[in-house]
Amino acid sequence: MTARTFVTAGGQCLDVSAEEVQRRLQASETGFWLDIEAPEEADYRLLLDGFRFHPLTVDDVRQQNQRPKLDEFPGYKFAVLFAADLRGDDLVFRELHLYLSHRWFVTVHGEPSPALADVRRRIDEDPTVTRNDVMFLQYLVISAVVASLFPTLDQIDDTIDRLEDTVLDRPTPALLARLTGLKHEVAELRRVLGPQRDVFQRLLSHSLDHSEGDLPLYWRDVYEDLIRQYEQADSLRDLLTGAMDVYLSTVSNRLNGTMMQLTVIASVFLPLTFLTGFFGMNFGFLVTRITGSAAFLGGVSVMAASMVLQLLIFWRRGWLRP
Repeated sequence: MTARTFVTAGGQCLDVSAEEVQRRLQASETGFWLDIEAPEEADYRLLLDGFRFHPLTVDDVRQQNQRPKLDEFPGYKFAVLFAADLRGDDLVFRELHLYLSHRWFVTVHGEPSPALADVRRRIDEDPTVTRNDVMFLQYLVISAVVASLFPTLDQIDDTIDRLEDTVLDRPTPALLARLTGLKHEVAELRRVLGPQRDVFQRLLSHSLDHSEGDLPLYWRDVYEDLIRQYEQADSLRDLLTGAMDVYLSTVSNRLNGTMMQLTVIASVFLPLTFLTGFFGMNFGFLVTRITGSAAFLGGVSVMAASMVLQLLIFWRRGWLRP
């Protein structure tokens, strides 16, 4: 269901219809933020006929599946930014379209956005947070979208920590598959954050062109957050690569331990096989001389002594130690 929220620069939040927005535009009202969730045909007509946005931008809103970008048009700029949530081991990206002007601000998204809902809640609780400035409204919204990625990155970091602990205890092929899949998701996040950082650099220039006072300091802080996110995505990719290396090393070490145990068993039985094979040959000389209980006990003693001697040697060399 479509939701339209009209937020004035003074901090008043209203649920409006497409016709009400059209009426306000005809009255040349400025200094507002219009948020459209799950747009329908009436919203597309509003963007085309009411705001007179370029049809190419409206097509982008319809089609979704864009990439982070910033296009300039007479009187406004059109930007595409992304937020992301971690669901299980999969990243789900949310595409957000923004129309930016020094007179108004329009956001369009297909799914509910917790970041934008949090901004509206803050404005409801304290209308003065907008500073009665549409440019500061733009900062609040974009800052919230950028900041919403930090919890996702932290969740990925925690997931990697748990997987690393599991790798050392119970390395399994299923665990390797999870590590590989998570690495692909982080690589996809990195591919989004790279161009998004570049887009925000241009957004920063746009905002600085129409900003006064200390607002440029806020924009620079958000840009630094994007740089941190990109660097954190890089470090997460390195952590996953390290976890995969630990998995392969652990499996290899366990295989080496198994092979050593099998080698010890084979080595223990090697002299026994030699002794039984040699003295078990039907040569007349051996058959006539190896008789009686003393010979039997002597043979068993030799075999037992050879086993004890080998085990002692293996222990001293550390082959039998865990």
